[in-house]
Amino acid sequence: MMPDTFFFAAEVMVNGLMAGIMYSLVALGFVLIFKASGIFNYAQGVLALFAALTLVGLQDGQIPFSHVINAIFGTDLHHFGWTLPAIVAIALTALVMVGMAIVIERYILKHLVNQEPIILFMATIGLAYFLEGFGDVLWGSDIKKLDVGLPQGVSETIENVTYNWFGYGFFIDKLDIVAALVAAALVIALTLFSQYTKYGRALRAVADDHQAALSVGISLRFIWVLVWSIAGFVALVAGIMWGSKSGVQFSLSLIALKALPVLMLGGFTSIPGAIVGGLIIGMGEKLFEFAIGPMIGGATENWFAYVLALLFLVFRPQGLFGEKIIERV
Repeated sequence: MMPDTFFFAAEVMVNGLMAGIMYSLVALGFVLIFKASGIFNYAQGVLALFAALTLVGLQDGQIPFSHVINAIFGTDLHHFGWTLPAIVAIALTALVMVGMAIVIERYILKHLVNQEPIILFMATIGLAYFLEGFGDVLWGSDIKKLDVGLPQGVSETIENVTYNWFGYGFFIDKLDIVAALVAAALVIALTLFSQYTKYGRALRAVADDHQAALSVGISLRFIWVLVWSIAGFVALVAGIMWGSKSGVQFSLSLIALKALPVLMLGGFTSIPGAIVGGLIIGMGEKLFEFAIGPMIGGATENWFAYVLALLFLVFRPQGLFGEKIIERV
């Protein structure tokens, strides 16, 4: 009979893999936009936050800008008095994210064609801070509960099965299982879209060379709207998962920081790499905390991912699945 310590380590590893899937959902948005435009979109985490805020606001029938209206006119307005079914609220939020993609392309991206990558990156930093402030004014800064009907709590089935098999019940969150299935479906769909559709090939052409893509009749503006719309949908999925898990709050935007090591491991241009990188980061930080954390004072999950990413930058800067970039001078 194996000791409980072994099974506890296995449980930690499985939960780490599940946490990694949650990181990967955010990293997918970064990869999509980087593949299509060469832009490292710092605002992706804030997009997830804004999508979650909008979803909760629509679902609960909250009046937009109610805090501003009440402050100006001395009213006490908060809700319309109705609620929307989750599926309707999700569909409307997806439309909002598409509308946001159109606005971003029209007022930001079209003015930055062929600019240096650092300029595009700085533009997304400004966009991130604007969206965070706009979301605060639009929906308020209080912590909100997000409930779209996803299963929550420990899976009793897995606990009972593992107890019958090993004499040790594994505690696995149902929401993490759903997130894993959703992430797998997203990766398959996005990979198929990128490799086998006309727009997917156009997307890759735009990433390689803006001017060359324009010269063969590819609409740069349409491709950017398309890819930011898809990234907005991915942000919505990530916002739903993270919001259901920990509530919709402004610290949600910080999950983008945890996605950075995921990208460095998986590669900035690989959709499957975002998932693999997330699994490595999630499992690695949990096991490191379990095995080494007690010896060095704990709290290793705060920095382990970044140290691992630093090692990859030194020895394999393109990541596990990224394309090696060769510049001829």
